[in-house]
Parts: sequence; C-alpha cells; structure tokens
Amino acid sequence: MIEALRNSFKLPDLRRRILYTILILLIFRLASNIPVPGVNRLALKEFLESTTTATGQLINLLDLLSGGAVANFSILAAGVYPYVTASLVLQLLVPIFPKLEQMLQEEGEEGQRKMNQWTFYLTVPLAALQAYGQASLFSAAAGATTPILPNFGFGPNGSVLQTITILITMTAGTMFAIWLGELITEQGIGNGLSLIIFGGIASRIPSNLLSIWASDQWSGLIIFLLITVVTVLFIVYIQEGERRIKVQYGKRVRGMKVYGGGSTYIPLKLNTAGMIPLILAQSILTFPAVIAQFFVRSTNPSVRDIAQSVISFFSGNKSGWYALVYFLGVVGFTYFYTFIMIEQQNLPDMLKKQGGFIPGVRPGKKTEEFIQNIYKHITLVGALFLGLVAVLPYIIGIFMTTSQMLITSSGLLIVVGTVMDTMRQLEAQLLMRHYEGFLR
Repeated sequence: MIEALRNSFKLPDLRRRILYTILILLIFRLASNIPVPGVNRLALKEFLESTTTATGQLINLLDLLSGGAVANFSILAAGVYPYVTASLVLQLLVPIFPKLEQMLQEEGEEGQRKMNQWTFYLTVPLAALQAYGQASLFSAAAGATTPILPNFGFGPNGSVLQTITILITMTAGTMFAIWLGELITEQGIGNGLSLIIFGGIASRIPSNLLSIWASDQWSGLIIFLLITVVTVLFIVYIQEGERRIKVQYGKRVRGMKVYGGGSTYIPLKLNTAGMIPLILAQSILTFPAVIAQFFVRSTNPSVRDIAQSVISFFSGNKSGWYALVYFLGVVGFTYFYTFIMIEQQNLPDMLKKQGGFIPGVRPGKKTEEFIQNIYKHITLVGALFLGLVAVLPYIIGIFMTTSQMLITSSGLLIVVGTVMDTMRQLEAQLLMRHYEGFLR
C-alpha cells in the first residue's frame, strides 16, 4: 500500500488530483469555523457545556451528525444533508410516478442530468427549512445567561432583516459545501459529497480522543482502539459480502457467425442500502425533538413537560428504549430502501433484453420472485448488521463509563465506505498506468 501511494505521487496528473482533493477539504474545514452573522459565541459555548438539558443533548447530537459545524454554528451547520434528503425524496418518487422511471430509462444520461437538476432545486428550500429549524432551536434554547441568537425570528421580538440574513447565509453555506463536493468529484479523487461528510466526521477524532482520555485514561484509549479496529474489519467483511447468482446467456446465430453464449453471475450485496437506512432513521428520530423544542416555553405546564419528555427521549440519550427504537428503525428502513432499489434496477427485464436467464428458473415473473426471495434472506443479515452498528455506542455504554467512541459507529461506516471507494478509484488510475493497486 505504501509503494502504491508513492507510485500515485509519481504521476503528475494523479498527484494533482490528490492535492486538489486535500485543498478542497481544507477549504471546507476552514469554512466550518466561520459563524453565521449575529451569533453570540460565548453564550453558545456556555450553553453547549451544560449538556444536562434535553435541548442541549439534542444540539450535541446534531453537532455530532454535522462533524462539529453546529457547535460553531457556522455557515455550514446544515452540511450537505439537505442535498442527501432531496436525493432520497426523488429516488423514492421514481417508483411512485411511472413517468419519472420512464424518463430515466429512455433518456439515459439526459434523464439523469434532469434528475440531478431537480435535486438541486429541491435542496434550496430544504436547506432553508433546516436552517430555520436549527436557528430556532438555538434561539429557543434555555440555559444560557445571554441569548445565543438575539433578535432571531419573525415575531414582535425578532428582527426580520437579521433573520433573513441568517437563513440566506446558512442556505448559501449548504450550496457552497455541495459545490465543493462536485469539484472533488469532477477534478479530484473519490466521491465529493462522501469526502465532505468524511472530513466533518474525521475532524472530531482529536476531541473524542481527549474525551476518552479524560474519562478512562490509557485503558479507555486501548479498549476503544481495539473496538474501532474490530468494527472496521466487521464493516469491511459485511460491505464486501455478496451472494452470486449464476446467469447463462444464449447463443445467437447471424449468418455464418455465432454471437453470445457463456455464463456469468449477478453479485447481490448483503448491504445493498449502504448508509441510507442510518441517515433516514436518524432524521426521523430527531424530527420529533426538533418539533417539540418549539413548545418548551409554553405557558401550559403540561405542554411544557410533554415537550421536555419528547426532547429528552429523542435526543440520543442512553436509554435502552431509545436504542431499541433506533435499532428497529434502521432494520425497517433497510428492508424498505433495499426493495425500492430492487424495483429501480429491474433485473428480470434487463436479463430478458440481454438474452440472459438464471438456470432452472423461468424468465419473467418467476425470475423476479426468485431474486426477491434471495434478497429477503440476505437483507436480513445486512439489516441486523446496520442495526448493530447503529446501537453499538449504547452497548458499549453498558460496560464502560463512557460510550464516546473515536468515531461514531454510523460515522465509521461512512468513513470506511468512503476510504474503500477512494482506494478503488486510485487503484483504477494506477492500473491504467500499469502500476499495482492498493487492493493487490
């Protein structure tokens, strides 16, 4: 691997791509420390240090998902998640509206370009909505001696100009982060958006190391290093796991020549859904807490108590019930998203058009049922794997004084997937130039 890295830096074009990717990630990290206009950073720091309140726990959870941008309340506090959400929404709409599916199949690259354009259009209102929710969360936060976001809101006590400025700034920050990701994809190495999320997650490693050292000293560091290594090996093993289905292609005779024939296989991944179920489950579980924080200042004691209870439960606390709900949510979303992906791939029709068939299985409906039955069995392994990864910090918290990990288990899944994808792209570039790759 070290020799392959040296070879990659010997090639001028590949070296330029790697250095360009590093430069864009540095720009992203610098922008993550630029606060939005009007935020009181001293009050923000004071409030985040008092994590005993339910709202404080929710903000810390959002900060964990954003890679530290929320703690600074920077212009990139919303990250690229509005774009991810917009992309998911459109993917879910494709099987519902046949015209969208027909457009993607018939127009090919042009249809995909239109879909990407609609994704960007949908990202803007979603980014503005998320920006308003986060700003309202800080504005309504109780516990700081001075307001974190003074004069925010459209009510009588708020400043309309300052509120609009904050929303525009945060929305522009999200689009800026997406643009940086697109630059990496086009001119760098790896998937840009994945690397942007990776940069935010990896930036928390030093502070997590200090937190583990403060609570468990050397024993904690060694234990969590071992847990991280074992988790990485487990993730790689499952992510690379696949069930291969043999496919036979019939021979075609044209004139005096015979075309086609032979056999190959279809690789069905154990974890087809990737990180999507974790993102969906986290988004759904944090949504009730975000809504409930609007009612924590209600004059009705009963409403206020219910709101505090909802925020406390859905703020990533260490209760076993929350871990159970999170686990079941991830498992359910894994099945849901996997079978949406199956519908979009439409493997039986693709095989039929290419003249292929699965030995012993009739083409058409029988082939579709056969593939779906296999997916039902292998998806169970992938779903349980993702659910276990999601609740790993809660399991660790049972046996140790802290459940703080070097990287969150869901973040570790992103990091491992991003690193493997980037290594494959580097390997492809090296093999094109007759060098040995990373994975050899």
